[in-house]
Amino acid sequence: MTDRTDPFSEIEELFDQFSQLGGPLAEQLPVDVIDADDEILVKADLPGRDPSAINVQLEDSRRLHIEVGEETTAGEGRFIVRERTKESRNRAVTLPAAVDDSETIAEYDRGVLTVRLTKLAGDSDGTEIPVN
Repeated sequence: MTDRTDPFSEIEELFDQFSQLGGPLAEQLPVDVIDADDEILVKADLPGRDPSAINVQLEDSRRLHIEVGEETTAGEGRFIVRERTKESRNRAVTLPAAVDDSETIAEYDRGVLTVRLTKLAGDSDGTEIPVN
């Protein structure tokens, strides 16, 4: 009988090593983009952040930029386990429709940033061009 190691424990170890290295998605700010009837909702998880450190900008009524600066943790003691990121994060999201920047509202509640963007009246998926 041969002495084999558990293949599942090796796979779990590889997953642990990969998650510690991070990847392209680990660096991005996770968002949900919801296309509602007359508005677009963008939700981003930013747990434990100071709302004054969050910057939200709308560009050309179709692109939303969200940025949060690095948070300092001076004087809190020595970390034994540190899994919650405090690094700066940013994300640019292309919106599915043009929005009215004067009716845009950003709220931060319980660690979630919610940006409500009202769609422009008469905005459609495009203009049909007749072929002659």
